[in-house]
Amino acid sequence: MKICGKDFHVRGRFIRIAGLVAEGYDFLDDPEATLDALGRSGVGIDVLTFIPRLSNGAPKHGYRFEWDNMAALPVSTFEHWWTRQIRDKTRNMVRRAEKKGVVVREVPFDDGLVRGISAIYNESPVRQGKPFWHYGKDLDAVRSENVTFVDRSIFIGAFLGETLIGFSKLVCDERGGQAGLMKIQSMIEHRDKAPTNALIAQAVRSCAERAIPYLWYANFSYGRKQQDGLSDFKEHNGFQGVELPRYYVPVTLVGRVALRFGLHHRLVERIPEPALAKLRKLRSRWYGSRLDTARKAA
Repeated sequence: MKICGKDFHVRGRFIRIAGLVAEGYDFLDDPEATLDALGRSGVGIDVLTFIPRLSNGAPKHGYRFEWDNMAALPVSTFEHWWTRQIRDKTRNMVRRAEKKGVVVREVPFDDGLVRGISAIYNESPVRQGKPFWHYGKDLDAVRSENVTFVDRSIFIGAFLGETLIGFSKLVCDERGGQAGLMKIQSMIEHRDKAPTNALIAQAVRSCAERAIPYLWYANFSYGRKQQDGLSDFKEHNGFQGVELPRYYVPVTLVGRVALRFGLHHRLVERIPEPALAKLRKLRSRWYGSRLDTARKAA
């Protein structure tokens, strides 16, 4: 669904909540115009949700909001990041990549990059204990997924010889005030060479060279999880947890009632974290057993 020139997705069956498809890379600079367009569209949206840029973190619209945590890295110079924002362990990981022959550089978006990304995606059907949703995609699907925002994207490749073993995609916002890590993925086979750490280092360098003051890496923590492997990785690489207002604006009477009674939150958000942790472990075991069965059958 396109409103005011931007793509929106809608979630919820009974309470329909609209948000930007590329949230964090696209922003609503004129939310009032968007609300007017939604009201006139007749598509039945009950609630509009959005977040501001990192540089506009103070609540200012007068709309209802809830605090949402983001992983943000303030960028000045690469040297400052290297000497002041990360610790020895992370520096050693970046050095390890270099010592093991990993070369990281900005690359154009072309057929060679698409083939390399496809090889990374199709390395394994399971990652982090669950099915990898990019596995099995053909070259056309890989190309169409990664060509978005190509005019304001920075692609970075991690190479071992001529082989792409990791890549990242940064998307700069339209004002050049922040860049977001839309994609970052490395081959499991070469994990010992720390290509992902090297990709982060080059992302910081690329932002510093363009005077982009913030590098954004989605949420710092997710749901009720306050710390996990991913948030540890972000923290070790200099990212900080930053609170941003997430605005919820009712468009209909149903939306106003839903916000008043907290019905805009998903059911999973109400489940205690200890119970969710047990469910995640069970899921990982189940997927692991399925993968073992498939390997034995092959």
